[in-house]
Amino acid sequence: MSATLLIEIGVEELPPGAMRPLMDAFADTIVAGLDDAGLVFGAVSRYATPRRLAVAITDTAAKTPPRTIKKTGPAIAIAYDAEGQPTAAAEGFARAVGVPLAELITLDSDKGPRLAYQDEQPGEPLAALLPAVVEQALRQLPIARRMRWGSSSAEFVRPVHWVVSMHGTQLLPLTVFGIAAGTETHGHRLHHPAPIALATADDYVERLRAPGHVLADPDERQARIHSQLLACAETLGGNVLVDAALLAEVNALVEWPVALGGRFDERYLQLPREVLLATLQGHQRYFAVADAAGELCNAFITVANIDSSDPAQVIAGNERVVHPRLADALFFWEQDRSTGLAAFADGLDRVSFQQELGTLADKVQRVQALAAWLAEHTGHGAAAAPLQQAATLAKADLLTHMVDEFPELQGIMGCYYAQAAGMDAAVAQAIGEHYAPVAANSPIAGSLLGRLLSLADHLDTLAGIFAIGKRPSGDKDPFALRRAALGVLRTLIEGELRLDLRAAIAHTLRLQPVTEATARADELADELFAFHLERLRGYYAEQGYAPAEFAAVAATGTRDMLDFEQRLRAVASFTELAHAAIVCGAHKRARNLLKKNGQADQLSINPELFSDQHEQQLNHALAQQQQQFAPAIAAHDYPLALASLAELAQPLDAFFEHVMVMVDDPGIRNNRLALLAALDQRCRQVADISLLTVTAD
Repeated sequence: MSATLLIEIGVEELPPGAMRPLMDAFADTIVAGLDDAGLVFGAVSRYATPRRLAVAITDTAAKTPPRTIKKTGPAIAIAYDAEGQPTAAAEGFARAVGVPLAELITLDSDKGPRLAYQDEQPGEPLAALLPAVVEQALRQLPIARRMRWGSSSAEFVRPVHWVVSMHGTQLLPLTVFGIAAGTETHGHRLHHPAPIALATADDYVERLRAPGHVLADPDERQARIHSQLLACAETLGGNVLVDAALLAEVNALVEWPVALGGRFDERYLQLPREVLLATLQGHQRYFAVADAAGELCNAFITVANIDSSDPAQVIAGNERVVHPRLADALFFWEQDRSTGLAAFADGLDRVSFQQELGTLADKVQRVQALAAWLAEHTGHGAAAAPLQQAATLAKADLLTHMVDEFPELQGIMGCYYAQAAGMDAAVAQAIGEHYAPVAANSPIAGSLLGRLLSLADHLDTLAGIFAIGKRPSGDKDPFALRRAALGVLRTLIEGELRLDLRAAIAHTLRLQPVTEATARADELADELFAFHLERLRGYYAEQGYAPAEFAAVAATGTRDMLDFEQRLRAVASFTELAHAAIVCGAHKRARNLLKKNGQADQLSINPELFSDQHEQQLNHALAQQQQQFAPAIAAHDYPLALASLAELAQPLDAFFEHVMVMVDDPGIRNNRLALLAALDQRCRQVADISLLTVTAD
């Protein structure tokens, strides 16, 4: 008989960021365990609130289907001797499968009759297999830090208070962390603290909704929060700013959401937008409200976890809480501006950047020098002067009161304070952008000065940490060097900056106050450049480029990341051409022949030694193709250069069909190898075409 299977683990409040990952992992592992056991089941629904993880699976069979176990042993000719007596091989097979020799059977196979064991095994009851499945699911949950509670030695993300295990109307025996499962769940902590009896597993969601005041489905709960936010903002006369991360966090904090609008004093609107959002969203978990023009209003929306009989009191309480936060922020804003950004910069020599790399003032000096070098080597020497000013003040806001209170506003506040001091707008913008990109998918700096300053700052950190031997290891990356390297790559590629990255790394290492950076300069530069290439591989893999396409471009040794991007895009387009498969296959064959004859690239083509029309035709085709290929390479028009290679398909195909390269005559052989060497050189200028895997349509 099939019915809905329900497993619920009731806990104390989960960490908000962990709720959905735990829900998904719990459901996925249980489903995988049931599937591995051979159980038949239907649709899977996953549920989670701050106080529970649950999974419900419809049409779950009461036991696994019976199965036939079949094991094949030695051939009959080996299992029995000439007199028909069992041999050691037959007796050994019987012992291995655990049955008397008489219970073995004979089965036909493609290699003749064989001794075999066959048995019909009955299905395993769900009640018998479930405890191990649930235990495995709980053990494999992605819990960063487990905790103990009471006198128990059990460890889990939070203390467990109840367990539900039902199959339809039946209670399934299950014990989790010493707690025996029952058929009672628990509703909202305040609205319905009493247990809620479940007559059947199918009642779970609706019984929690009423009388429990719990929305078990996180998607339904989030949708309700969103609709309430929109309605509440309308009553406040504005539009709610729905931050996706905040919405997910709030959803993981409530079981019965109720959105309520509040207001704060208009004088706080003089604060920068980012400060208001950091206070409202970051500190208070409130949703901000904006007017039709997108400007922030003196209003907010909070999502309570209770349907209060006196919502005005709840709103008043939230308004009282947010006032001192905003008052502090306004005080910091006024104090920092009166002090001035330049004054804060004077204190950077008292703040350590890293023990072996000096103070923040030391880092600023290195970034200044590197920024000037980068401006020159990217062809933007005119930007050097304003870049120096931006580099001098970029870290100053770290000592401000505002950034001390809101660390996430570093750089942003520097921009505002630079503007307040009357500095050039481009300099202020660069200060605000120099941490960009702050995350893998966040935008790079929007201005040229910001991009150059970002490159200098990130490269200095990368070179310094590599020089002192603290590079990332495994999943540990305390200095966020992987993110920094990706930021460097994205800034060069998306910002369209031409730069020899290997040379930039080497120069940055020379600026470091570490003996190791000088003693092992070339080795460290190679290691750090390879580190960037690994990040680049992942960057392009996420965009859908094939590993072979990346390898083909990497084989050229290009150290200009914008050039790498242009080559890779051209390679991806080339693989779609009709004759690409023929050219790639021919180049592979040519490379294999040339590798066996190491001096072939030193040979020159002698047309007088051509003895076959097909080698003459290939030589002519190469000459014709070069007329289009060379200008395209000079202009970095890689798509055109590769497209011209496709024109070699027909003569290449004919050459390898009709011409034997490795003939006995050394003159003819070497001449043909020289022809292939010319092809090889052509096919490795944009990318190593031989590394591509292209199939003909």
